[in-house]
Amino acid sequence: MSAQLYLASRSPRRAALLQQLGLRFETLAADVPEQPAPGQAPADYALATALAKARAAAGLAALPLPVLAADTDVSVDGRILGKPRDRDDALAMLRQLSDRSHEVHSAVVVIGGGRVESAVTMTRVCFGPIGAAQAAAYWESGEPADKAGAYAIQGLAARWVRRIEGSYSGVVGLPLFETCELLQRFGLACGGSA
Repeated sequence: MSAQLYLASRSPRRAALLQQLGLRFETLAADVPEQPAPGQAPADYALATALAKARAAAGLAALPLPVLAADTDVSVDGRILGKPRDRDDALAMLRQLSDRSHEVHSAVVVIGGGRVESAVTMTRVCFGPIGAAQAAAYWESGEPADKAGAYAIQGLAARWVRRIEGSYSGVVGLPLFETCELLQRFGLACGGSA
């Protein structure tokens, strides 16, 4: 069966979430700089990055299918926590997240047929305490190395989640409800039928 859209992401988590929706897609590399501008709000940063990824992928060729891109960021008190540079950076992030709540913004952009549609979600995640030894062992697991905020909610870090308000799939990397709404505007139905 042929693809219904392009996914501008190498994230295996986003690919798995799209497969969960029953969508057929091809993956395109969309490497763009991921550095917030000074003072940029987390929601604005997520949207700008997702839009840049979608435009980069759509510019690869005259693509006949819609292009979907997403970006997710973690923030504490309005400060964006990117992917950790190293072990010390990851441990510092986990200390900031310990025993408090933080926000996760996830943006989705779909480009196709001369149109651009987008959505941004905000989810509040409350962590319980994270001990220094726990954080160090978590780093050693390898899981947080390439994750915004140095954690994966769908992985080992789930044990620290006290409460979540918003989109779980958005924290994983692709808010499914909003993604389906956007894709419907391009004539694509989630669940395997078009």
